[in-house]
Amino acid sequence: MSSFFPKHTHDWHFEEPTVIRRLSRSLVEVAVFSGIVLRLYRALVTTPESATWVWFLAFVGGLLFLCAMATLHLANFPLERWLWRAPLFAVVEAAAEAATSLALIGLRREPSGTARAEWSDWLPMAGGTLWTRVLIVCAWAAVLAAMIWLVRRTILREEVVEEDPIEDTAQA
Repeated sequence: MSSFFPKHTHDWHFEEPTVIRRLSRSLVEVAVFSGIVLRLYRALVTTPESATWVWFLAFVGGLLFLCAMATLHLANFPLERWLWRAPLFAVVEAAAEAATSLALIGLRREPSGTARAEWSDWLPMAGGTLWTRVLIVCAWAAVLAAMIWLVRRTILREEVVEEDPIEDTAQA
């Protein structure tokens, strides 16, 4: 008898998901982690005295990290759930960044252009972070969804046609 059909239920062995897999399934945990890391990264890498190329590299690095974390989370779910998961991920991530920004402003470590951010700078910074994160994550999710649709439509469809025995007998 095949191991897929054991005689007793205690014979079944389930693989426990890895820590990263369990973490990536939780929207809140991944988004909060992303928000804190992105804001700390920005505060550590960019200083008011930083050169333009440092700002550019920090932006590209942050963008890649944000897209990677969104991909890590969205890859656990079907495309239909991405419609609400991607924007919600961006909102939670922006909220975590805003909270981290408050802490950094209190420590006088939050950059704002060529100066350090003040308490009055927080609300415009949080609003700007929110709309950019929603735009970036939703655009990235749309690109990923288009790629998945394209792969399913072309590559996987070709594999099914090549292996279809009904079509082979119809041609004979």
